[in-house]
Amino acid sequence: MHQAQPLPAAAGAAKGRMAQSDSPAERLHALVLSQLDDDQAQDLVSIPLAGKSSIADHMIIASGRSTRQVAAMAQKLAEKIKQGGFGNARVEGLPAADWVLIDAGDVVVHLFRPEVRSFYNLERMWGFGEEKAAAGGTA
Repeated sequence: MHQAQPLPAAAGAAKGRMAQSDSPAERLHALVLSQLDDDQAQDLVSIPLAGKSSIADHMIIASGRSTRQVAAMAQKLAEKIKQGGFGNARVEGLPAADWVLIDAGDVVVHLFRPEVRSFYNLERMWGFGEEKAAAGGTA
């Protein structure tokens, strides 16, 4: 079973994966990771959904420092996805830019302001971080 992976240095790894990926889903995933890293997204987490959900193959969660950065990252990412030949991504939440959802088909991206991200805690909902809680044990 695959676990979600924090991606502190996603650009180099994503660009390397982009060259060796075969499937369109993997190429899209690599493009998204690379673009978010270029845009200085914080706390990137990629959660593989294949076998867990039919909504997408990957979910990426990232934070921006402000609503302005979140909105700019979302707009640039949607444009890059289109330029990459993956079609028009659907973007929701752009006017407020507290939480922006980008649905690119095989990859779903959630961009948050840090406070909003910690409130909704999507990583925990999808099982990321359970090992930490289990490893802590009980006192």
